[in-house]
Amino acid sequence: MPTKLTREQMEYLVHQVQRYFKEERSETLGNLETEELIAFFSKELGPFYYNQGVQDSRKLLMERMSSLEDELYVLEKPIQKNK
Repeated sequence: MPTKLTREQMEYLVHQVQRYFKEERSETLGNLETEELIAFFSKELGPFYYNQGVQDSRKLLMERMSSLEDELYVLEKPIQKNK
């Protein structure tokens, strides 16, 4: 499920990638080839970052649920047993 970037996001990324190639590699990239490079890396790297985000969310949810469970036990009223 590829994510569609807004025009502003794509323009920003194109500028950043072009700047990186110019400063670090002394190469000039055109807009079209830069957009293709971004699309390639998005397709190849995107699932790894997405899956990591899902795992991080799952971990956070489990921590919150555990904390909530602890809080619910604190709310329980003690029951006195008759002898």
